[in-house]
Amino acid sequence: MNNPTHDTHWLYTISPKRSAINLNFKEIWQYRDLLTLFVKRDVITAYKQTVLGPLWYLIQPLFTSITFTIIFNNLAGIDTGTVPPFLFNLAGITIWNYFTSCLTGTSNTFGANASIFGKVYFPRIITPLSLVISNLLKFGIQLLIFIVFYLYFYFQGAAISLNGFILLFPVVVVLMGTLGLGFGMIISSMVTKYRDLNYLVGFGVQLLMYISAVVYPMALVEQKMPDFVWLVKYNPLAYIIETTRYMVLNIGALPYWGLVYTFIITVAVFFMGLLLFNKTEKSFIDTV
Repeated sequence: MNNPTHDTHWLYTISPKRSAINLNFKEIWQYRDLLTLFVKRDVITAYKQTVLGPLWYLIQPLFTSITFTIIFNNLAGIDTGTVPPFLFNLAGITIWNYFTSCLTGTSNTFGANASIFGKVYFPRIITPLSLVISNLLKFGIQLLIFIVFYLYFYFQGAAISLNGFILLFPVVVVLMGTLGLGFGMIISSMVTKYRDLNYLVGFGVQLLMYISAVVYPMALVEQKMPDFVWLVKYNPLAYIIETTRYMVLNIGALPYWGLVYTFIITVAVFFMGLLLFNKTEKSFIDTV
């Protein structure tokens, strides 16, 4: 008796032979439940055993803004024009914190998840993606705090107003998150071989902040330090922060070409990070 022939339909095909730059949206969508679980994990475990919990999301930007206002505006005399210095600093710090959270959170993806990666298959890109998405919650809370202080200063008579380009604010947030994800994947891929990078990330991020126009307008660097202005002008983060303040405070000018440059750099960094990430995930377990 002949056995009937049945066609075999596989739900998933796992193969080591994939393109160097692989971002399988269909597969990511199939694992969307796992992505949701990772997002919940990142949000809940971050402050699960802390006393203040999510209040740390509020404390950090407020105290940082107060410190920067005292040091850079009161002592160093950095002029923010008609915008209250505290609000000027809070706007830059709020968007900057989203970048640093994405970068530092994804920079040790392989080391932090080696035990999971070594036991079960799922698209590895889900892990850094979950951090970028979960950090949106933190960013949203800090943005609400900014709105509260914005309304306070507005009704106090401060010369601030929203710009018409505020409708493009989500695009700026996506650029910031994608840039942080791209750099994070690059660093995470290199950390598997060069562990010293773990110690350099925090220090490097602090230095990067000072050349990203977080606590000063870009025009001030052109005016007072023309020999070093290239450090800021070639930094895509500076254009994102400058654009954010232009949108929410209507101060300065919209850096059109700077945004084009930022978009190109963001796309290049993301795909470079994806290339290294996909290459590293095949053999990282031998070096971690």
